[in-house]
Amino acid sequence: MNLDFEPLSALLVLEDGTVYTGRSIGAKGTSSGELCFNTGMTGYQEIFTDPSYFGQMMIMTNAHIGNYGAKNDEIESDRAQIQGLIVNEYCSVPSRPLSDGSLQDYLEEQSVVGISNIDTRSLVRKIRSEGAMNAILSSEIDNVDELKKQLAQTPSMAGLELASKVTTEEPYYFGNDASTYRIAAIDYGIKKSILQRFVERDCYVRVYPANTPYEEIAKWQPDGYFLSNGPGDPAAMEYAVKEIKKMLKDNVPIFGICLGHQLLGLALGIPTYKMHHGHRGINHPVLNVVTGKGEITSQNHGFGIESTAIEQHMDKVETTHLNLNDNTVEGFKVKGKRAFSIQYHPEASPGPHDSRYLFDEFIDLL
Repeated sequence: MNLDFEPLSALLVLEDGTVYTGRSIGAKGTSSGELCFNTGMTGYQEIFTDPSYFGQMMIMTNAHIGNYGAKNDEIESDRAQIQGLIVNEYCSVPSRPLSDGSLQDYLEEQSVVGISNIDTRSLVRKIRSEGAMNAILSSEIDNVDELKKQLAQTPSMAGLELASKVTTEEPYYFGNDASTYRIAAIDYGIKKSILQRFVERDCYVRVYPANTPYEEIAKWQPDGYFLSNGPGDPAAMEYAVKEIKKMLKDNVPIFGICLGHQLLGLALGIPTYKMHHGHRGINHPVLNVVTGKGEITSQNHGFGIESTAIEQHMDKVETTHLNLNDNTVEGFKVKGKRAFSIQYHPEASPGPHDSRYLFDEFIDLL
């Protein structure tokens, strides 16, 4: 554990020209990406390792980050996925006895550049009012003009295909091969906790690369197909939409989460759009319109499906869940098919467990 951590100065430069000066945390370096914020008060390590955050700079709205350190089994993938970390108060020495090390050691090991001691409330208000924007963070370059030049080369998230950057290179198995059910999971950026939720329900999972043809997956004869979460713009993933259309034609059981939800919508002719600043946190209220019950949910998405288009496709889909903050569509099922999807994260890692019943509903389809 590094107890002699001495932070350097760091600069955060936004696309609109705003400059924040703070203290360097994590690794020394320069990194850029789209700014986003997460309102969760716990679970920062799961957030940092979620592949859905690939290409993004993470602002944590909780004022105190790092106090419980890092733990080797509290990860959602094999590496940190965020492009940079922005916090208010930073604790480099953990107080949790079960931690395997400090967050500072972890960020250095994962080459994550960060900044602390800035007004994150001001920064989040800017994003909420002006919308998501790119930014560049550096603890090695103190020339703002040079950072602006580098920032100008950072691509917009709109139109960006990123699933191919985080997907597995080869198929792999997860769980016990003697389990009752066989699930084929298409990896657009899958979280380990999602796989664990299937295993808990007596499922044996085979995880496939994002661009695997449906015909190849079907040879394994799975009982159901899972479309995973992941990063980037779903509209840039025509290769995935093409294969999902084949699944729908065969009327196989399908369950989609987050990016998988958006791709299922696209396969049905429902367009997606880039949200103003997205939904990210573990305290988002959702209404299950089928049961009338409310759920507190874990969310992480910057794109959504067009609610007006859902209304125009009432012959194909039925809305099942609505966001109670902005009334956006959070879930739908496909009429006449064994397929449904959810925009948020029912595996809840981190987050409340209100929505884990959705995994049971998928098992019921099998």
